[in-house]
Amino acid sequence: MTQELIVTTEGPIGRIRLNRPKAIHALTTAMCDGVLDALERWRTDDGVRVIAIDHAEGRGFCAGGDIRMLADSGAKDGVEARRFFHTEYRMNHRLFTYAKDIVAFMDGITMGGGVGISQPCRYRVATENTRLAMPETGIGLFPDVGGGWYLSRLPGRIGQYLALTGARIDGAECFALGLATHYLPASALEEAKARLAEHGVLDELAVEPPAAAILDRRGDIDRLFASDRLEDVFAALADDDTDFARDTLATLRTKSPQTMKVSLKLLKDGAGMASFADEMKQEYAVGARVVQRHDFLEGVRAVIVDKDNAPKWDPATPEGVSDHVIDQIFAPLPEAEAWTPHD
Repeated sequence: MTQELIVTTEGPIGRIRLNRPKAIHALTTAMCDGVLDALERWRTDDGVRVIAIDHAEGRGFCAGGDIRMLADSGAKDGVEARRFFHTEYRMNHRLFTYAKDIVAFMDGITMGGGVGISQPCRYRVATENTRLAMPETGIGLFPDVGGGWYLSRLPGRIGQYLALTGARIDGAECFALGLATHYLPASALEEAKARLAEHGVLDELAVEPPAAAILDRRGDIDRLFASDRLEDVFAALADDDTDFARDTLATLRTKSPQTMKVSLKLLKDGAGMASFADEMKQEYAVGARVVQRHDFLEGVRAVIVDKDNAPKWDPATPEGVSDHVIDQIFAPLPEAEAWTPHD
């Protein structure tokens, strides 16, 4: 069986390499456990000064989490799905609070769980191949793994736009928005990884990125996504006679109204969270419920299993999703079931 996570130490560099190329390195519970174990080992190892997270062969850094497992579990008792979220979020939090420098190489597809494993790192390297997105509303999920924290802190309403539409942004856009700390040509990555222990090597190898196209849309995005009410966003897009508004509204009509509302509340709450641990605790409560709801099971069926890309959302419209349902999804779990950080 192929090793899904390759953990090595090369002098002062601890290396974590995601290795599920056929799944674009989508994360499993065992992989998240492996990252936690490595970080714990290196925490007290004075010989390891910097940690690198990248991927083995293939066209992406990390496409997300093990969605099929989550759906299979959600259709039953949800226990395995909750175990995955609990472990993954502990990994996210440990990366966020880790004392040593961690560098994530976001070369290629970086989506969902890939955003979750890269964004907490102190240094985040984008390239011309980077395609970052949080596309969860298309399968009846929401931008978790800290999405409520990171997206709510982007300029203006760009975070809300990315959360609802699942739009992909490139490496230059990641850098302009602060989702990447460095922009390197992909051809320079091997040198960067080899010399990672050298102070300032990322700055030395970085190049000027192309213009960030999303910033040209900033005014439209801020205006059209100004409200935290999904119905208002739909109305603003419908009233705007531009190709961008029409295309964006058409995109939103393919997404789960329920989890778009979840996403807007997640970002609104996330902007005021006192700590990343508080964010993960809320996201765990929300995720534990959403994986057992109709829209997630239907979204996975339509997009991943049957691939007909015709999910039947229930409710089918923003107006059909009551505030009461959203409040139920966001209700705190009993303390005995709640998420807690790694000791």
